[in-house]
Amino acid sequence: MLEEIMLEKKIWAVVGANQDQAKYGNRIYRKLKSKGYEVYAVNPQYDSIEGDICYSALSALPVVPEVIDMVVSPKRGRPVIEEAARLGIKYVWLQPGTYDEELLKQIEDLGLQQVQACVLVAVK
Repeated sequence: MLEEIMLEKKIWAVVGANQDQAKYGNRIYRKLKSKGYEVYAVNPQYDSIEGDICYSALSALPVVPEVIDMVVSPKRGRPVIEEAARLGIKYVWLQPGTYDEELLKQIEDLGLQQVQACVLVAVK
């Protein structure tokens, strides 16, 4: 199952991570980190998240993540998906509310694989 394959990957980027501990971008970042994932925050609005460097874009990361977790609107997500494809990132985890038909078609057209689920539920 694709969800299990992605969860076995250990290097993730949370696109839309933020500093508000009540919001999903922050909760997902903290959960992945607490479960031993190497996780990177991506959000051009912040310099740091939870004391870690926050990066402006996927291309600014020190490593290429194996999976990106999308916590942004489909409109904001489209250029991120393009960037992921350019960088050779194959796996996209879509949180509820982060995708529409256009984004799903873009992911398919670029040959990426996606899961639509809440990572907070999936990560045990």
